[in-house]
Amino acid sequence: MRLLRLLLASAVLMFTAAGASAADPKEGVDWRTLDTPVRSEAQGKKVEVVEFFMYSCPHCFALEPKMSAWVKQNADKVHFRRLHFARSEKDVLARTYVTLESMGLAETVSQKIFNAMHVDHKRLMREDEMFAFLASAGVDKAKFEAAYKSFGVESKMKRMAATIGQYKGVDSAPTLVVDGRYVTSPSMAGRPGLPESQHHAAALAVVDYLVAKAAATKK
Repeated sequence: MRLLRLLLASAVLMFTAAGASAADPKEGVDWRTLDTPVRSEAQGKKVEVVEFFMYSCPHCFALEPKMSAWVKQNADKVHFRRLHFARSEKDVLARTYVTLESMGLAETVSQKIFNAMHVDHKRLMREDEMFAFLASAGVDKAKFEAAYKSFGVESKMKRMAATIGQYKGVDSAPTLVVDGRYVTSPSMAGRPGLPESQHHAAALAVVDYLVAKAAATKK
């Protein structure tokens, strides 16, 4: 219990340092609770954190470096996964993420896709554009195309859509959900007039707070 209090206190200090004026993250302001909780995939005492994102989202791109660093720092206590919003069943970007994930390449290639779209201003919205780019980025083109068009990836796309549908009211990116119950985002945790980087820091501080809160319920 003493450790939990220390974790919560640390999260509050980080939240305040990130530019928030409240004494601690407040429900209904900095975070909210889902009306219907979604079952967590975390095992043991780990707490699940889900990031809803899109490769085309500039705010997701801006958050990515801090998000990746946070995941590495908390790997011992957090089960992290990403869900890519899809505009349609044939969304090339969402299907690309699912394919890379199935190939074990999502973490190493995603930053390259972000950079291509938001730094080099490549569209990558068509299959031929994406296939050519990934080949230039070192991904085996034949293997990727085979996986992309496979029944396994098609099934994963349908499961991802069904999973996203369970998170009622989560419809913007980036959004972070802790333990299938608690929702926050840079736009919720940040304060008007502050730089986007401080919004990101505030959101991750709120996530720290919510992870500690969720951990308190685990035996």
